Amino acid sequence: MNFQQLEYVIAVHEQKQFSRAADTCHITQATLSSMIKKLEGELNTVLFDRSRQPVVTTEEGLKFVQKAKEILALQSELFQLTPNKSAELTGKIRLGVIPTVANSLLPIILPSIIKKHPQLELIISEVTTEEIKEQLKSDKIDAGILATPVNDETLEENILYYEAMMVYGVKEKERKFLSSADIKNEEIWLLEEGNCFRNQSITLCNIQEKSNQPNNITFKGRSFDTLINLADRFGGYTLIPELYFNLMAKEKQQKTRHFETPLPVREISMIYHRPYAKRRTIDVLSELVIREIAPLLVTSKHKAKNLSIIGIE
Repeated sequence: MNFQQLEYVIAVHEQKQFSRAADTCHITQATLSSMIKKLEGELNTVLFDRSRQPVVTTEEGLKFVQKAKEILALQSELFQLTPNKSAELTGKIRLGVIPTVANSLLPIILPSIIKKHPQLELIISEVTTEEIKEQLKSDKIDAGILATPVNDETLEENILYYEAMMVYGVKEKERKFLSSADIKNEEIWLLEEGNCFRNQSITLCNIQEKSNQPNNITFKGRSFDTLINLADRFGGYTLIPELYFNLMAKEKQQKTRHFETPLPVREISMIYHRPYAKRRTIDVLSELVIREIAPLLVTSKHKAKNLSIIGIE
């Protein structure tokens, strides 16, 4: 028995087909089938019911898959403990990022990651909060960056930064700082349902979405760009995060204001599932994000008592 055989068994269990499993392992189907058959012989146990399509993992096979995942996680964790005088990361890490963070965070941090860790392979996907939690638990990704807290005891969180929520659509004559009461009864353009930033916006302003749209149009926004353009065209306000504000053209920034203190913020964290096999890589990347982002945020200049974390529920 070897580690590769464990990986092959897990691949067949997840793909439900020997040919697809072979593709994911970058070997021929004949080799994969032979290795698994040899393993079954050593164990004197049938791991898969090959008579059914898709392939079904047997009861004994399910127990084996669970243990195999635990063994491979421990193997990876042991490799992380290997002394290395260089801080450079190697290997592969799969990262999920929610869209309202990815659009402004990734352009800032990726150049530094590529420069400092050229041997690290990053596989990044934009996914929702619920998808990140599900994919962490099914081992489809290693870590996720999203708004927290997620209130899940099986997930660990490395807090990265606190990002101020800001108001777009103000007139030049309006004062420098606004309160939630100032826009509570105004038209607010929001992201589509299910988006955590939408939920935070509603919580912050204690609002229900009202629409400036024509009666024959129903709009579900997915991007800050679209919401801003609609606010410009039809009037009203929308809320944006501070990192996104930093990427806006100066003329757009002039239509944006901070809230009064306590400053409403969203907490952004990197989360991962226990047991975690890539803790060192996750911690190093978390520290890099903190160093890169902290100087860009007004929240870094405020004391904790002047910040109000807006929940995502």
